[in-house]
Amino acid sequence: MSRLRLLETSEQPGEEKFQWSLRPTKLTDYIGQRDLLVRLDISIKAAVKRGEPIDHILLYGPPGLGKTTLAHIISNEMSSNIICTSGPVIERSGDLMGILTNLQYADVLFIDEIHRLPRTVEEFLYSAMEDFKIDFIVDKGPFAKTIKVNIKHFTLVGATTRAGLLSSPLRDRFGILHHVDFYTPGELCEIIKRSSNLLNVAIDERGALEIAGRSRGTPRIANRLLRRVRDYADVLGSGKIDYEIALKSLELEGIDSQGLDKIDIAYLKTIIDKYKGGPVGIDAVAATLNEEVDILQDMVEPYLLKIGYLNRSPSGRKVTHSALQHLGYDVSRFL
Repeated sequence: MSRLRLLETSEQPGEEKFQWSLRPTKLTDYIGQRDLLVRLDISIKAAVKRGEPIDHILLYGPPGLGKTTLAHIISNEMSSNIICTSGPVIERSGDLMGILTNLQYADVLFIDEIHRLPRTVEEFLYSAMEDFKIDFIVDKGPFAKTIKVNIKHFTLVGATTRAGLLSSPLRDRFGILHHVDFYTPGELCEIIKRSSNLLNVAIDERGALEIAGRSRGTPRIANRLLRRVRDYADVLGSGKIDYEIALKSLELEGIDSQGLDKIDIAYLKTIIDKYKGGPVGIDAVAATLNEEVDILQDMVEPYLLKIGYLNRSPSGRKVTHSALQHLGYDVSRFL
């Protein structure tokens, strides 16, 4: 199974500049996540009114839904600087200490994939988040002593795709928790039209809806598909994206009407053909597909669960009747 796929929710090599050019910078420009935006807007306005940094914020949900964008928007709305890093990059508490001591009042520290912080680094964060102090040890053995260093009041924005992997002590230190959910086709259609305008690409309503319907509820994928469809429109059409161009180009890319690609279909058919539709353990499916369990859990299963094509239970994974019908199987064979 190839790990680099058009429908992959993680950012692909060379894509960062393109995606950044399309990201909104203000809450008023952000499309979707309506309930989240209302609550976040209230928190930001209350903090600004009091002249205080906003409380620590945890954003959790599948990749590609806008957690990093929201972190930058929070910084912009608070008129503060943002310092970005990620859990895997911070290997030692000393790395984090350098970042924390250089923060200014009300700065935003954004840590992506915060669930991957080493335990020692995570524990180092506790006093920084709660008391805005950090402890570090000087010397060793009988000469060791602890020095407390005050740091400026900052806001930590953590993002994670695996909220369940966060320890309770770390999770409890976030005052604001927001779940970022998949987008509706209508919301994605608006995002695609906005991106098309920024890219100076003409697109009609049906063309935008066709791309939106195959974007797996994820803006990052919607913008990536728009980029590919734009290529087809330039080469095979007049440059304008309409329904026919969108349909033809997406079919050529191997993306079906429900936004499934060859990897998703291989996953579902493995459970159906090899394990009679399930239930089957994820380890067995991963071994059959010669793929890592984490890849299936993070990049394949979330969308299949969302659209009701997969059930996940303690006994294992089971394909639903909707998936059987979509793939052309006789449902009665699995009753």
